[in-house]
Amino acid sequence: MRLTPPALALATLLAAVSSVSHGERPTAGVDPRSAALVMEGNADAAAGRLEAANDVLESALAVDPRNRMAFVSLAKVATRQGLPGKAIRLYREALSLEPNDIAAIAGQGEAMVAKGAVTKARENLAKLKGLCIGNCPEQVALAAAIEHGSAGPELSAQAVTPHPTASPIKPQ
Repeated sequence: MRLTPPALALATLLAAVSSVSHGERPTAGVDPRSAALVMEGNADAAAGRLEAANDVLESALAVDPRNRMAFVSLAKVATRQGLPGKAIRLYREALSLEPNDIAAIAGQGEAMVAKGAVTKARENLAKLKGLCIGNCPEQVALAAAIEHGSAGPELSAQAVTPHPTASPIKPQ
């Protein structure tokens, strides 16, 4: 009986502490050095220095791998470099940190359209419609990209898988 009040107090304290840390956003507490590197990388990207931007943004992730904005910015650079597969992977990393990041969902959808995966991009658009109140700019941009991308043939995973070819070297 004497232990019941302290046990209840300790249980309440532990519940409060765990709920505070659980409710915290995954990007809260990003290292300020990493955030500064993201700003520098975005400036390089805006100036057209994509290789420099890529290097600086990768450094931002080395400083703090929880920096979601570094993943998003790096994915945008990959898209501008014509690397939609890399962009999709980077957006996926950002979404693992914050599943409802509207910019990452839209960017990933646009990269999917560039890769030919229009059906998957439509899934991202449906997710955006659930997250956005009204028509947010990201939703409009993704819808336009899907509309533009739907004009070409839609590629399946089987269509883009390389097929083995016969070796031109003949055995002796």
